[in-house]
Order: sequence, then C-alpha cells, then structure tokens
Amino acid sequence: MISRRIGLALGAALLAGRPASAQTWPTRPIRIIVPFGIGGSADVAARFLAEPLQQALGQPVIVENRPGAGGTIGADQVAKAAPDGHTLLLMSNTHTANETLLPNRPYVLLRDLAPVAFVNVAHHVLVVHPSLGVNSLAELIAYCKANPGKLDYASSGPGTPYHVAGEIFRAMAGIEITHIPFRGSNEARTALIAGQVPMMFDAIPTMAEQARGGRVRALATTGPRRSPLLPDAPTVAETLPGYEASIWLGVMAPAQTPAPIIERLNAEINRIMSLQATRDAQLRAGADVNPMTVAAFGDFLRQDITHQAEGIRISGMKAN
Repeated sequence: MISRRIGLALGAALLAGRPASAQTWPTRPIRIIVPFGIGGSADVAARFLAEPLQQALGQPVIVENRPGAGGTIGADQVAKAAPDGHTLLLMSNTHTANETLLPNRPYVLLRDLAPVAFVNVAHHVLVVHPSLGVNSLAELIAYCKANPGKLDYASSGPGTPYHVAGEIFRAMAGIEITHIPFRGSNEARTALIAGQVPMMFDAIPTMAEQARGGRVRALATTGPRRSPLLPDAPTVAETLPGYEASIWLGVMAPAQTPAPIIERLNAEINRIMSLQATRDAQLRAGADVNPMTVAAFGDFLRQDITHQAEGIRISGMKAN
C-alpha cells in the first residue's frame, strides 16, 4: 500500500512538472542559431525578431551565426540541443532542399526538429558584373549558348535558395554554367562586385542598391511579377515562362520541445510579423509576411521538401 501511494505521488509530481516547465519558460537567455553568414536574409530576420521577442518573453534573445556546409552545421547544432525552448533555428528553404541534396547530413529535418513559425518569403534578382557586357536576360542566355561552360555563377553555398535558383535557371534556359559556392552571401556578393565571378542570384534589396550604384547590372527578378524595388527589371518568367524562385524563412526548435512552448513562440512570432509596421518594413525589403499556425507550417515544410526534390530532379542539381 505504501509503495502504491509513493508511485501515485511520483506520477502526480511528474504530470504536474510538465506544464510547470512550460509555464515558467524561459528561465535563461534564448539563442537563435542562424546557419548562414552575417548580413544574409536569415541573419537580418533573426536580428529583427530578437528585440521584440526579448520584450515579450522577458529574457535576452541572442543571435548566433553558425555558417557552413550548406546550413547543416547550425541546423545540426539545434537538432542536438536540449528540447527546452532555449535554442531555436532560423532556417530557410535551404534546409528543405538539403533533405534531397545532402543525403548524408547528420539530421533529418522533420524527425530531429520541430516546426515553430513561418517568417517571410522574398524573391531574388539575377545580376551580372558590368564587364560581362550583357544588358538583358536574352543576351545572357545567348552568350551562354555561344560560350558553353565559360561562365561561373556565385551563390551563398550548396543547397541555398540562390544555388537552387541558378540550377533551375540553367536547366530551363538550356545552358551550361558552373556553380561556385561561397560560405555566405557577403562573400559571394563581394566576389561578384570585384569581378571575380560574373553573375549570381541574390536578395533584391541588397542588390538593388548595388545596381543603382552601377556596380552590378540587374537583368531580371525571380517573382511572378516585377519587384517594386527594381521596377525596370523584367521577371525571368518574361523570358522563361514558368520560372519562379524564392527564399522563405522560418523558425524551428529541437524535436520534443514541449508543445506549449512551441505554441507560445508561434503566437509571439505571428504577432510580431502581423504588425502593420512590420508588414510595411518587410514590403520595403522586398518580402511578404504570411503567418501560419504550427500545424500549417509543418504541412508547408512537408510540401516544400517534395517541391524541392522535384526541382532538384528536373535540374540534375548536385551538392557543389
């Protein structure tokens, strides 16, 4: 009888402890791991979220960049972290592409990480160094066809949205170009502006400024319609019907993170991203906001893994 009472007491204590841990969270600073370099879209988004999350949650929110290996180093660090809501991943469609592109990565996205919230989506711009001497997308494609394999294009790393955009462009245009991966957008962008590589897909807000300064030439954007940030640049689809490429961002946590913590994070991130001031700022940065529930974001991730796999198959893309 005594042992039964002890067992019931222990069981009650364990059950009571589960919601208590979620109710008292967070108990120390929260880290947002960005698996890409400083200054890229994911880094900017993480730093944008950090201050309002800190105000809402009452603990410091620290952004840590852990770039390398196509975003897998930082993602693996979060996958192996304690599932207590104090370590988060600011991820992108790099990670859904990597599910197909990098079969030997040390984690499985939807097994080892839990969906938290969608952040935003933006499109790219295809830019070339002025010394290349092409003034339109049609001229670029013609040049590549006349000089197969001669041109390289830079990206922020294997499997990143800019790499995927380049490979699908290569396949749809029927040209031969060579991918040159860098450790991050800043390195790739610096190489392009210096003329070390002749072309790349990159974030519209960053490259719009470079184009206005004459350091690069913006040939086309990758959305379904022209970008208000580069109104004179046509879309790639105007030359290659059906082409579209984007970068979207989201937040994930280690698998087994308590559901109440994930729901709280989802609610706070959705609240922040739904503010009119946020929507206006995102629009100026060329991004759209699309808040999702935890379940909807999970469905979105599963669908995007399938979508990325099909694009990789069609393009014959390799992890290099």
